[in-house]
Amino acid sequence: MLEVRNLAFSYGRRSVLRDVSFSVSPGEIVGIVGANGAGKTTLLRILATLVYPDGGRVACNGVDAFARPLRYRKQMGYLAENPALYEDMTVKKYLDYRAHLKGEADKRIRRRVTEAAALCRISSFMRSAVRHLSAGMKRRVALADALMLRPRVLLLDDFLAGLDYSMRESAGAVLSEAAAFSSVIVTGHEIADMAKFVTRFLVIKDGVVAKSISLSEVGAEAAVAEVRKAMEGVGK
Repeated sequence: MLEVRNLAFSYGRRSVLRDVSFSVSPGEIVGIVGANGAGKTTLLRILATLVYPDGGRVACNGVDAFARPLRYRKQMGYLAENPALYEDMTVKKYLDYRAHLKGEADKRIRRRVTEAAALCRISSFMRSAVRHLSAGMKRRVALADALMLRPRVLLLDDFLAGLDYSMRESAGAVLSEAAAFSSVIVTGHEIADMAKFVTRFLVIKDGVVAKSISLSEVGAEAAVAEVRKAMEGVGK
């Protein structure tokens, strides 16, 4: 389980997050939404330990993110909004290389890469150079990288941005499968599309979690309406 308690973060004098608390259980897909500037990307960067908060605590299965960062990071998979890929490599060489960097044993790399490629529907592109792929396919390669070692928590920043309808549909299917071994946290603005696969929405407003909406309780259509209502008046 991922536990977040009382996170606070400021850029200089501008407070972005002031008291963010929530938990994510195994198998959940949580959509974090809010207006531009609400702090969604900052929150994911904190959860990935790329930046440290001004205060608060984050723990995954009891491992404190800031007291034991190396052990904590081994449980996390992170996909930035604009991931940097090695464009001159083939997809297979890129994923092999990334598995090596993450410390995976040589004898397991082939299986890990094959499984991740199949999950992300990129098996037929393994011999293609990354630079020849569409933006959507590059996003899938980056996702395969993020989930290759089957992290306990998968963090995806603005994952659906720039994807066409068919890509968004298949992305939801991939994340639903990934939830079998990961807790998934995904940020974005595509609320109606996210409602097709998330189990819960968290609305970030004024530096706190203003609303938690379970889709199993209200249904997708009502959840979208509640999210939009909760976001009203959020500063740009």
